[in-house]
Amino acid sequence: MRRLAAVVGKADAEARIDALEAEGVYDDDRKVRERDDETVELPVTGEPTETAVRGLVEQENPNLRAPDLDARLREQGWTDAEVERAPSSWAVVGSVILADFMDCPRPAEVGESLLAVHREADTVLDRGGVAGEHRQPDTSVVAGAGETETVHTEHGTKYALDLSQVMFAPGNQAERARMGDTVADGERVLDMFAGIGYFALPMARAGADVTAVERNPEAFRYLAENAQLNGVSDRVSCVLGDCREVDADAERVVMGYYDALGGGPVGEASADDSPDDPGYLDAALANLVSGGVLHVHSAVPEPELWERPESALREGCERAGRDLTVEARRRVKSHSEGVWHVVLDARVD
Repeated sequence: MRRLAAVVGKADAEARIDALEAEGVYDDDRKVRERDDETVELPVTGEPTETAVRGLVEQENPNLRAPDLDARLREQGWTDAEVERAPSSWAVVGSVILADFMDCPRPAEVGESLLAVHREADTVLDRGGVAGEHRQPDTSVVAGAGETETVHTEHGTKYALDLSQVMFAPGNQAERARMGDTVADGERVLDMFAGIGYFALPMARAGADVTAVERNPEAFRYLAENAQLNGVSDRVSCVLGDCREVDADAERVVMGYYDALGGGPVGEASADDSPDDPGYLDAALANLVSGGVLHVHSAVPEPELWERPESALREGCERAGRDLTVEARRRVKSHSEGVWHVVLDARVD
C-alpha cells in the first residue's frame, strides 16, 4: 500500500489540512511529518486535485497517530490512566519499532499492538539512552521475533545496522536527506563522526568523495558494509580510528557529534584532551580548505540559542587564525526537555 504525503510550506499547513479534509483526501491515520526547515508532509489518501501543494512524496516509514494504539489498548481493557502511560510516539526503522516505554504497564501488550499497527515490522524494542565512548544504545526486546539487525531505507539510501549495537536517530531524517542535496559532484568531504554512514552515504550517493571516520568497531563494520550496499564504496574511504588523527584536504567537513565543539561537551574539557592533543574543532579546521563549509551539530539549551555554539565556533576559528561566516542555523529536533539539537552551517576562510 502506497503511503502518500503532500509537501506544503509550514506557514500554510493548517489551511492546507482544512482544504485537504474538504477535498476528502486527508489521511487522519498518520501524523504530519516535518520535511525540512520550510516544509512539512501532510498525509493524504490520494493525489489532491483541488488543493495547491508543492509536490507529492511517498512515505517509506510513516508515523501513525497514537490514537490507533490507544484504541487497541482500550479494546484490551486498558484504563485511561494506563493508556496515558503508554508510548505516545515511536519510530519504525526497517523491520524494528523503537519506542520509549519508561513506566508503561504491560509493555508486551503494547508491543504486540504496535506490531498489529505496523505489519511490516517484526520486533519491538524499548530504547533507553545512549552512553559510553562508542555511543552504544541501551535497548531491550519488548515483543516480536527479537531480531535487532535490519536494513532501513530512507530517501533511497539503505542503512544496514543492528539497533542493539549502534545508535540511529529517526528524527534526523530530514538532515540526512539535506546533506545529500547540499554537496556537489566530486566535492571532497570529511565526515568526522560517520557512524554507520548517516551523512556519508547520502553525500556519496550524490557524487561526493567522502572520507568517513568512525572509532566504534561495530559501527565501522556497518559503515563499510553500507558503502557497498549503496554502491558507493569507490567514493567512501572508511577510516577506523580517532578523527583528530586524520589528514584530509576537504572542501566540506561534517561534525555530527553533539559534543564535538572543543573536544567534549561545550564549555567542558574532554578527559583525553591535552595541550598537545587538538580538540575536534581544531582538527576540523586543520582539514578544511579556505572557503570550505563546516557543518557543526550541537545540543543546546533553549536560552543559549544561538550564542553558545556560535561562541565556541568563533573562538576556535580565532585560535586557528581563520575567518568565519555563519550561513545558516537550523533546529533539527528536540533533544530533551528544553534542549535542542541544532546545526550551524559556516563558511571558513
